[in-house]
Amino acid sequence: MIETLLIIEDEKLLGSELSRHYRQSGWDVALATNLAEAKELLLKKKIEPLLIISDMNLPDGNALDFMEKIKSDITYSDDTKKGAMPGAHAEWLFLTGYGNVPDSVRALRLGAYDFLEKPCDLERLDLLVASAARSASVQRRVADQTKHRHRRYSPAAYVGHSQQAKNIRQLLLRLTEVPFSALIIGGESGTGKGLAARILHYGGSRAQQPLIEVNCAALPRELLESELFGHEPGAFTGAAGRHRGLLEQADGGTLFMDEIGEMPLDLQSKLLKVIEDRKVRRLGGEKEIQVDVQIVAASNRDLEKMAQDGSFRADLYHRLSVFKLILPPLREAVEDLDELVPLFVAEYNAKAGRQVKDIPDAVWSKLKAHYWPGNVRELRNVIERCVLFSDGPTFPAQWLQLPGQPSVEALQTEQGIWLPLDGSMALDDMDCFIIKTALERADNNLTAAARALGATRETLRYRVRKYNLKISD
Repeated sequence: MIETLLIIEDEKLLGSELSRHYRQSGWDVALATNLAEAKELLLKKKIEPLLIISDMNLPDGNALDFMEKIKSDITYSDDTKKGAMPGAHAEWLFLTGYGNVPDSVRALRLGAYDFLEKPCDLERLDLLVASAARSASVQRRVADQTKHRHRRYSPAAYVGHSQQAKNIRQLLLRLTEVPFSALIIGGESGTGKGLAARILHYGGSRAQQPLIEVNCAALPRELLESELFGHEPGAFTGAAGRHRGLLEQADGGTLFMDEIGEMPLDLQSKLLKVIEDRKVRRLGGEKEIQVDVQIVAASNRDLEKMAQDGSFRADLYHRLSVFKLILPPLREAVEDLDELVPLFVAEYNAKAGRQVKDIPDAVWSKLKAHYWPGNVRELRNVIERCVLFSDGPTFPAQWLQLPGQPSVEALQTEQGIWLPLDGSMALDDMDCFIIKTALERADNNLTAAARALGATRETLRYRVRKYNLKISD
């Protein structure tokens, strides 16, 4: 891919020589002799340079002022915001005929890649250009990923046309517009708390900063403490090196703490201190490190009730509950299935190369009659299973395996034996049914049934006696 290099140089001989050299090196070079021409190239012709090589002092102004203006105009791209200004993510190399310390310090403070005095050695400049280009490519890739996530995790990503879903989308939209410090997301397991956290991060002012996620229930106490706060070498047995904790890694961005209700009480007090003081101290460390973190905490437990009975720190609960977002269970918004089911079918069609299009009325009836204890997560798993096992454009009802489906015998086919996985059939009953069916298909011939099941005659004979089944000699 040919990348664009913008050269801003008022010395015509130097400008033309640099242009010729870098065109030969494979760059698409744009040359401007002053800041006005550079501005026209960036704003009107919309060029997107990966690298900008600029003289420091130009006839119509100082290039540092020009760079600062471009850097300050970085915005994010969605339906309500402008796109990023061209050149905002480019690396800058400055050339000057008379260098001075204040200018070089300011250039580096503003984010310039390097600062060189004229005349500069061309080989050294080539090395800097190659290095700066790599750095700019990484920045552009990160910016593109952030924009993609911002579009993917807009409030519209919370799908549904029920009144509950509309209320949640409206609240999410308002929360992305305010710089909150902490928030609690409640709701049953599988209702989409992780999705809501990503919407809040990528839709807010911290979208270009890191989103760090941790499941407090998935880590033992000692490991959770080390992961959150970090540690210094020798802080505990096995701590060979320094580790930046998740609170440090999330500096400037968001820390999503799932299942925070499972966090031990002593760690809750340490977390509260970090939130209050905006400082974190690594395990075994002597100094405190300044951090600016937005905390999004989630739990499927009632944190307010836990705070009242003492199983969760009341002071931490009140500090986190600046805002509360309670997500409704799927059974209270069954009409949202009309949007969720086709969405998941299309998703797994794309992933698995299937062509499921027709969803029979009988399937819709079963989906809407189900209680959905696992909420949207359970629905997603059901749809994935049905789409992956589909043989054509029709949604396969036999793979729903929801309570209220026909009995196992009604689901039996020539190709296999279908068993419910909803707890309605005990393991021994499944074993007995499989052996009984295999025997019936083999005309009660023990040898043939054992061959079909991949078992020995002795093993099958033992189970036949155990379940008091009939066989032929």
